[in-house]
Amino acid sequence: MKKDQMLTRRRVVLGGAAALGTAGTAGLLALGTDSDPVTPLAAPAAGPPARRPLKPSAYRLQPLAGYGPPAASGGTPVRSEPLLRVTGIGRTMVLTFDDGPDPHYTPDILSTLRAYDVRAMFFVCGEMVVHNKDLLAEMAEEGHVVGNHTWSHPLLTGLTRGRIRSEMERTSEIIEEAYGERPRWFRAPYGAWNRAVFQFGAELGMEPLGWTVDSLDWIEPGTRTIVDRVRNGAGPGVVVLSHDSGGDRSQSVRALRDYLPQLLDAGYHITVPRRYQV
Repeated sequence: MKKDQMLTRRRVVLGGAAALGTAGTAGLLALGTDSDPVTPLAAPAAGPPARRPLKPSAYRLQPLAGYGPPAASGGTPVRSEPLLRVTGIGRTMVLTFDDGPDPHYTPDILSTLRAYDVRAMFFVCGEMVVHNKDLLAEMAEEGHVVGNHTWSHPLLTGLTRGRIRSEMERTSEIIEEAYGERPRWFRAPYGAWNRAVFQFGAELGMEPLGWTVDSLDWIEPGTRTIVDRVRNGAGPGVVVLSHDSGGDRSQSVRALRDYLPQLLDAGYHITVPRRYQV
């Protein structure tokens, strides 16, 4: 999608998406050990106020991956709202990047994550994967999680059920081809969800994941502003939304280089949620 088209559409849906996100703030995702199921919880994780300054620690915690066995029902539940937060041991956070993979920016993001031995989530668009399958192979090799962000990044709530299914199915198929397995997570473009999106996601074996902190890097507010938004929003259970495509993402690349070591020095576990195939 062209940058000007992306910016225009994002502005149109921003209000509605924000309302949807507010309505779903109770959605949590638990990260546990091999014996602890990955399930939604009823209350948000306790943590510091959103704007509490980061405090450096004397050590750096290694990334922690959470695992869980298949749900007792044997399938993926159809949810009515996306999961927005995670819980885990210590101060757990998740970094997510949408709209790629992009050969101009994704490699730099992967390089920074590799330098700090950190795993992240990439919600990719099928049309971007077509010519960048090598980047998904690299993500798989380095332990990152790849999620479904539809084929062409449309506003799903304005599509027919058939179009929604096609957008999601095609993307899952090409992710499997490039990444090595089908995605187990999905995110609706613009955060615009409806019953059909949740239903098809569950049918494809995927859980819906939203976000807690929006870096708003897509409006290119400046590297320092992006860093401050992530720092000020840091806390246990936080899922951070950033982008590695859809426009000039050089600010996003530079911001990650700045805030990632600060989060790690502050004692945060930067991790990824994982699910067993059901």
